[in-house]
Amino acid sequence: MSGLASIRRRFHVLLALRFVPTGLSVTVFVLLMRDRGLSLAEIGVGTAAQGIVMLFLELPSGGLADALGRKPVLLLAGGVWLAASALVLAAGNVALLAVAFSLQGVFRALDSGPLQAWFVDEAFLDDPGVEVERELARSDVVICAAIGVGAIAGSVIVRSNGWFGLDPLVAPLVLGMLIQVVGLVAVGALMHERRPSAGVRAMRASVAAVPHVVRDGVRLIRASRLLTALVVAELLWGFGMVAFEVFFPARLAEVSGGTDDAAGLVGVSVAAAWVLSALGAAVAPMLVRRVGAGWAACSLRLAHGGSVAAMGIAAGPVGLVVAYLANYSAHGATAPVHYGMVHRAVDSGVRATVVSANSLASQFGGAVSGIALGVLADRTSISTAMIVAAVVLAAAAPLYLVGSGSLEPGGVTEVVDPTAASGVGGQLARRVGD
Repeated sequence: MSGLASIRRRFHVLLALRFVPTGLSVTVFVLLMRDRGLSLAEIGVGTAAQGIVMLFLELPSGGLADALGRKPVLLLAGGVWLAASALVLAAGNVALLAVAFSLQGVFRALDSGPLQAWFVDEAFLDDPGVEVERELARSDVVICAAIGVGAIAGSVIVRSNGWFGLDPLVAPLVLGMLIQVVGLVAVGALMHERRPSAGVRAMRASVAAVPHVVRDGVRLIRASRLLTALVVAELLWGFGMVAFEVFFPARLAEVSGGTDDAAGLVGVSVAAAWVLSALGAAVAPMLVRRVGAGWAACSLRLAHGGSVAAMGIAAGPVGLVVAYLANYSAHGATAPVHYGMVHRAVDSGVRATVVSANSLASQFGGAVSGIALGVLADRTSISTAMIVAAVVLAAAAPLYLVGSGSLEPGGVTEVVDPTAASGVGGQLARRVGD
């Protein structure tokens, strides 16, 4: 097996173990909270704690991964995730839910960039000519498949009235925690970085270097119209995601007759959606080659917004599920295009920091919309909140055309930011399109 194939295989195993628990929780989380008496607005307030925590930790955690290493940060993230999941199991009010999602925010801040950055760095070391969009598309297929498997498993557990005497809405979360433990062990066993060994002194120096890495990453983003536009697009993307990630189960219960009927449909719908998301990710590189990354992302974002609007106006479960499936097809295709643009605009020195900045923008958008759209849904209707989210999603489309021509074949230019020419990442030339 070639070096790149081995790296890819390990990356995919780690991704699968990371995202199967997500599929298990997607199936039941909103329905469980609603079953415990929380409104959509209360769920939004509780889950918004995740985004608020990430405002303070996202960029420093990305810089920590760049300076100290991806593996130690991911091991720490896995431990925090287990603690957050345990609190979600116990949450029955807004306060405890907020504490759980505060820890979830710590986990997401630590987890958002290192694994992908590790793979990209190792892949480029093995093959400098690797087609990063194709590799990210493959990884998105794995993510989608893992979430789909988790969702189906969660639906089966709910329909079988739970396992081992557990509440049917709780059992999928317990299974997810067990898989998290396996994933934590796998990170320790499968993730190897080609970095010099570091003693205590070197570790302290790496931690002390975090502010410099963060500062260089922020300067790089501010100096590039392309990276700034991508971060803003991610912000709007994060705002709109609440409509289909959080509101879909409640909207399905609204049009299908109740929570019991919705619980039976959510798992199958989520699994099918992520299969289509995987297909969307698989065809994304072909779309990029045909029309270019900027126009591909722009058109996909418009389709994304249109599908969310269709979810808002659907009058029955069939129309809602069809719109949901179309939504995830566009969602899955957009991700490798977006992050392919991000990765081609930066190099290894600040890659995890810039990826974390994108995740930060997404989480902030989600935190704001979780509260705002939750309140709007409770005071008006879920449909109204979905249509607002659709408009925001579509508004991100033209941002992908800002400076994207420099990423097309023959259009990449070497730009050195003199203000970032010192520090951890500043010695590297930046491929930035302005």
